[in-house]
Amino acid sequence: MATVIHPARDPNTLSNYNNWVSTHIVANFDIIFEQKKLVGNVIHKLKSVTDAESTEILLDTSHVDIGDVQVNGQSSPWELLPPLEPYGAALRIKLNQGVGLNEMVEVNISVKTTERCTALQWLTPAQTSNKKHPYMFSQCQAIHARSIFPCQDTPDVKSTIDFNITSSLPVIASGLPVRDTTKATLDTEKVLYKFHQKLPIPSYLFALASGDISEAAIGPRSVVATSPDKLNECQWELEADTEKFIHAIEGIVYPYAWGEYNVLILPPSFPYGGMENPIFTFATPSIISKDRENVDVIAHELAHSWSGNLVTNASWEHFWLNEGWTTYLERRILAAVHGEAYRHFSAIIGWKALADSVEHFGHDHPFTKLVTDLKGKDPDDAFSSIPYEKGFNFLFHLETLIGKDKFDQFIPHYFTKFKGKSLDSYEFKATIIDFFQSDPEALKLLNGLDWDAWLYAPGLPPKPNFDTSLVDVVYELSRKWQSLPESTFEPHPSDVQGLTANQIVVFLEQVLLFERPITAELSRLMGEVYGLAKSENIEVANLYFQVGLRAGDVTVHGPTADLLSRIGRMKFVRPLYRNLQKANRSLAVETFEINKEFYHPICRAMVEKDLFGKKGE
Repeated sequence: MATVIHPARDPNTLSNYNNWVSTHIVANFDIIFEQKKLVGNVIHKLKSVTDAESTEILLDTSHVDIGDVQVNGQSSPWELLPPLEPYGAALRIKLNQGVGLNEMVEVNISVKTTERCTALQWLTPAQTSNKKHPYMFSQCQAIHARSIFPCQDTPDVKSTIDFNITSSLPVIASGLPVRDTTKATLDTEKVLYKFHQKLPIPSYLFALASGDISEAAIGPRSVVATSPDKLNECQWELEADTEKFIHAIEGIVYPYAWGEYNVLILPPSFPYGGMENPIFTFATPSIISKDRENVDVIAHELAHSWSGNLVTNASWEHFWLNEGWTTYLERRILAAVHGEAYRHFSAIIGWKALADSVEHFGHDHPFTKLVTDLKGKDPDDAFSSIPYEKGFNFLFHLETLIGKDKFDQFIPHYFTKFKGKSLDSYEFKATIIDFFQSDPEALKLLNGLDWDAWLYAPGLPPKPNFDTSLVDVVYELSRKWQSLPESTFEPHPSDVQGLTANQIVVFLEQVLLFERPITAELSRLMGEVYGLAKSENIEVANLYFQVGLRAGDVTVHGPTADLLSRIGRMKFVRPLYRNLQKANRSLAVETFEINKEFYHPICRAMVEKDLFGKKGE
């Protein structure tokens, strides 16, 4: 029986993955810190998936140096096709003879990364916390793996991976460490580190890091890895909740499939809150707030172990299937650990982020749709909180529509049906409708849903009725501040006594929503009385600085510039630059020029676009 091959449904790849599918990758790399490059070779085991005999293989590349290409041990002719930006240049490998359906070939490619690699950041010792050694880490999502090695750089293809990495410093990768074998010393300087990823993963989950890294246990199946000088505080921050989170989500979906769940706390230039690289979540140091208030990020990245890593969006146009589901599961974890009111509290914070993103793009902008059109576009340009929060609100709406008990039955079914696979929004819709075929009441509700509005309408979705019990107190406090200076309200430290840092975050978000910003004097008073100006929690500090910038308080200009020199997480960096340039454009530009090499290439390009209206080279 012939295999039915659908047209490639990912517009952001140049590979011919509807002809070939990579089933296994062996990545052999030497990390050369002095030259800031990876040097080695990559072996793809490719299976033909078309009835027509395949005579060429197309792989994604972007600014990599390619040496020899061998197919089944024999040198093979190859060429780089003309670049098609932002997707790089396809590597075309010509085969000596046609290959039939389900036949395998082994393609061995010698490769070096270049200074134009967008997936790797190389840090000098000065950019690390203890200032002793250089550091390197990768960030391949969305389409940056192709700048490390030729690959099928699409979430619609998954491969198992063996990592063989040599480095003068410890290495972390997105596979299980091969801990039971002796590390082979290649010379006096370098050590071979091996990792195996037995579950198939897409290219964007290929991950490497190397630097002065130590590990400590944070649970029975978890370690935290980070710089030795930060190890104790990172261990303390994460050890109370990690196993609780894993246990909670296993009860919602099914048992954790990856063996170990570990966390690598990266240097501060990491551009995201976390990256769900399997086995080792890569996380920002901004979650280490010394109050355990920002560990929700770990709940989110852990949830990706099911949503995204096991069940994956087929293309970045359906990114909400990764992030909307993960945000939904994250909040289910938080509800299991902290109570249902906390889930709604988190969703209220998320709604503010959604509204901000819609406001930034514009209510009619196509990037505010749940399913976007990314043909010819860079997926990074569409990145925002919209797929996370609009996706969450869609799933929350479905849960509310058919009832939580019924939706809870669907969750493990969905993650079982698509385990190890990739899907799009049309398959999601068909799956949930099919699941409830034997339940006339639920089926009627699902068939009556305006699916097109949810999936394709721009702007904000209908706002749910959230439980506001944990935010009412801070809403009331914000109203008191809004009444100043006319009212008799006198701020006092007792106003915020007993409030969590996340409640303070909501309070500050409310203040930022005031139609008439508070005065510079009141902003300074708020910082002094509530201790916000000296907060070590970056979630709090960055919002307080935004309040001050809007208020015209020049005393926050310096601290804002200082924070921008210490953190590279785009969640903080981009809004702070946008607000700083309105208050003091010359300082914003000067701060960026001083720190642009500190930022990850993805972050640097986004901030350049925010400040100068162009994408960085």
